[in-house]
Amino acid sequence: MRAVLDIILILLQLYWWVLLIMIIMSWLISFNVINTRNQFVATVWQVLNQLTDPVLKPIRRFMPNFSGLDLSPLAALVLLQLVITWLLFLMVAGAAMPPGTLVWYALLRIIVGTIRLYFFAILVHVVLSWVSPGHWNPLISVLNSLVAPVLRPVRRVIPPIGGLDLSPLFVLIGLQALLIMIRLPGHLA
Repeated sequence: MRAVLDIILILLQLYWWVLLIMIIMSWLISFNVINTRNQFVATVWQVLNQLTDPVLKPIRRFMPNFSGLDLSPLAALVLLQLVITWLLFLMVAGAAMPPGTLVWYALLRIIVGTIRLYFFAILVHVVLSWVSPGHWNPLISVLNSLVAPVLRPVRRVIPPIGGLDLSPLFVLIGLQALLIMIRLPGHLA
């Protein structure tokens, strides 16, 4: 029974990551940060829509758009994280968690997941800038668009030194510090 729960939990967490990427991409597209004419973006967007439409269609009936943004993926992400957090706690503690605590830990897990996604994206961005600097690639273009809003404020404060951009290093340190400050029990981290 435990193995089945573990597999279900892994599948739910993978779908949660799909929803998170869907949210970030939809917001980047809505604000014209990335362009759907980019073939890579169009393909990823199509795959994300195919994966999420069965879940999001019923939610869209009840969720209004806010300033042109589709909030149904965010609602699905929060609901799914509540289920995942509840399952994790149930598997470890063997009992249900109080509703307030469940909501609190689910929100913390959403924040931690988003920080981890950006940490990984910035790390990949840095490595790709070393491997193929100055070359255009659709993936690199999307990655630049994703990390630019996070790096831009730091770049204003810390300009390149001798042509070396240290802003990703400071952002990575800051993101890691945030992860350390957010306290989650071991089984929920």
